[in-house]
Amino acid sequence: MPLTDFSYRATDLSPSKIRDVAELGMGDPDVIPLWFGEAAWRSPLSAIKGAKTSLDTDPTHYQPNSGLPALRVAVAAYLNQLHGVNLGTERVTISASGMQGLTLAAQTLVAPGDRVVMIAPDWPNIAAAFAIAGGRVEKVALGVQNGRWTLDLDRLIDALTPDTRCLMMNSPNNPTGWTLSAEDRNTLLEHCRKHGIWIVADEVYSRLYRHGTTAPSFVDVAEPADRIIVVNSFSKAWAMTGWRLGWMVAPAELEAPLAMLTEFNIAGAPSFVQAAGLSVMKAPEPFVAEQSQQLAASYAIVAERLRRMDGVEFVEPDGAFYAFFRLEGLNDSLETAKDILRKTKVGLAPGIAFGEQGEGFLRLCYAQPEGVLNRAFDQLEAYFGP
Repeated sequence: MPLTDFSYRATDLSPSKIRDVAELGMGDPDVIPLWFGEAAWRSPLSAIKGAKTSLDTDPTHYQPNSGLPALRVAVAAYLNQLHGVNLGTERVTISASGMQGLTLAAQTLVAPGDRVVMIAPDWPNIAAAFAIAGGRVEKVALGVQNGRWTLDLDRLIDALTPDTRCLMMNSPNNPTGWTLSAEDRNTLLEHCRKHGIWIVADEVYSRLYRHGTTAPSFVDVAEPADRIIVVNSFSKAWAMTGWRLGWMVAPAELEAPLAMLTEFNIAGAPSFVQAAGLSVMKAPEPFVAEQSQQLAASYAIVAERLRRMDGVEFVEPDGAFYAFFRLEGLNDSLETAKDILRKTKVGLAPGIAFGEQGEGFLRLCYAQPEGVLNRAFDQLEAYFGP
């Protein structure tokens, strides 16, 4: 008898369409992989040294559920300096990745049937985390005007009815790079305060902002009692995707519930990984600033070369490190991405991976050295046309 009596939490999930493409090219040394959201360069040496020192000198034992105390203090100090606020350590929880932080937020807030509103296109794992928790996820689509991504704020406000449990906001956004403005953030916060709606803000790309040191953040404006959970990560700003380390900022009343959920999920990030994060937090700016300069140079190449390709609509992002561009006449981005991989050896993510609102688009991660990007575009031009 076949084993089919699984929970809907497993059987209702869809496999990653990015991996559908990636698995065709993984292991091929000639493929230029621009499909995943991670930088090509190494993590900071301080992270590597911090982890090695911890492994050499410290017992590899369990840490407190809320995270290594010194790391919680360091994250709070980093946020206070960056945002000009006064967060207490009790509001910081260390998570084993930004994704685990989002999962904890969903498990903390959402009961079966609760209504969750988010914008689209979106990274599918976020919606899945809230759906697995039992949430009814509804999406409000971004639009394109004058070559830029735009949010219809009135439409989003209309969707945030009093029966909404949670607004899930990813800004800067994956895959589009759209970024919530400070003015719109304040309007949303006022509306959610009025109706008692929780805000979960995925801000893992906050330091990858093209117009300043950091994107507008809910950390800037959240009062201690506000119904706001902000999730962040070491993955993007410090090129530490494989380390799986992040943090959450939440009301102090959630410190204990988040600690309990952490215990029952994963019992905390590994001690040597948290030591790596602590080393990074002690001197976060050199790597972040240097990466920002590299990303600015890489972005310039991508923008210039996409704009001159026939049949390509380049939509300017404000943050993250993606170009999410539309192809004229494209109605099957998954098969097109596979065809591009076969014919050009360049790996791109299909827009349909980010929901139906992403169909017609392809995503390119430009966190690569300039030479790699130029080589990729030389190969792509034969496919798209100059």
